[in-house]
Amino acid sequence: MAIASVLEPQARDVTAAALQQTLIDLIDLGLVAKQAHWSVTGPRFRALHLQLDEVVEAARRHADTIAERTAAIGVAPDGRASTVAAGSRLTEAPAGWQNDRDVVAYFIDAYAKVIAGLRERINDVAYTDPVTQDLLIAVTADLEKQYWMFQAEQD
Repeated sequence: MAIASVLEPQARDVTAAALQQTLIDLIDLGLVAKQAHWSVTGPRFRALHLQLDEVVEAARRHADTIAERTAAIGVAPDGRASTVAAGSRLTEAPAGWQNDRDVVAYFIDAYAKVIAGLRERINDVAYTDPVTQDLLIAVTADLEKQYWMFQAEQD
């Protein structure tokens, strides 16, 4: 069974590629946040532990919205672990216990990468699908707020 697209084929393909990369980035952001949530140590443990749960919740919520938009334009979203591992632009999260300062630095870098990609994709879909562009703008606004909050935690 195929889902008909509301977009012309070329516009659908450009839009689907932007959505798919965004989905990968958001899924990985949620995964690395949960890993850090489990392994953070240091004086800011409690605050970061709770903040990282907020990152996970936001990443999952946004990933669901992005995946559903992908389906709505007639393309099956791909959030499989192998797809995320192969396509993520995030640096692999370190294994083992992580000092709170290192966790903050990691997430500042992760957010910078995800946001830079989103801003590129906002431009990519400007003429192919303004509905998707609006979704990407909303996700970017939320992630930029979280990015600011992690930057405020630097020593």
